Amino acid sequence: MFKLGTVNTSRRTLLAKLLSSLDLSLGISLARALPLVGGGLSLFGAESTLAQGMYSGTLRSLSDLVDPLISGAPLSKSRVQIEMPLLADNGNLVNLAIKSDLPMTQDDYVEKIYLLSQRNPVVQIALFHLGPWSGDANLNTRVRLAGSQFIVALAQTSKGKFYYDKFDVIVTESACVDGS
Repeated sequence: MFKLGTVNTSRRTLLAKLLSSLDLSLGISLARALPLVGGGLSLFGAESTLAQGMYSGTLRSLSDLVDPLISGAPLSKSRVQIEMPLLADNGNLVNLAIKSDLPMTQDDYVEKIYLLSQRNPVVQIALFHLGPWSGDANLNTRVRLAGSQFIVALAQTSKGKFYYDKFDVIVTESACVDGS
């Protein structure tokens, strides 16, 4: 795996070669020409996006997503289910439902449901706070997706147990590639 500095240096070199071969005398400003040659200004902003927790394009593993949240607690792939289309034509608006058969009583209930993205610039798409007053742990929402990836729904109960589901979705037109 490449270090970020090495990748940025090679990208800057490639960008410089492309810019030198581009005829800027046609009245195209440098600011307008940069996006035309492979990502432009985002190539120089990688360090600032990393500082904000944005890693657009990087595919994370399941453990990369959930380990910071579960802190070593047992994790079970059961009792939570993601329902969404297998193929999303446009990543700007993708319907998603989270279904669960976990109890919602005064003593044992779902406290939080995390919605996590493998590829989006910001890992945590949403955090839902629930309680016994919620009635059940079923949610419907819409999300933006930065390309084909898997989505994780992670439910945390009041007793400190974690349950999850993972769903692979194919996105033909990516969204949220700018850190939003």
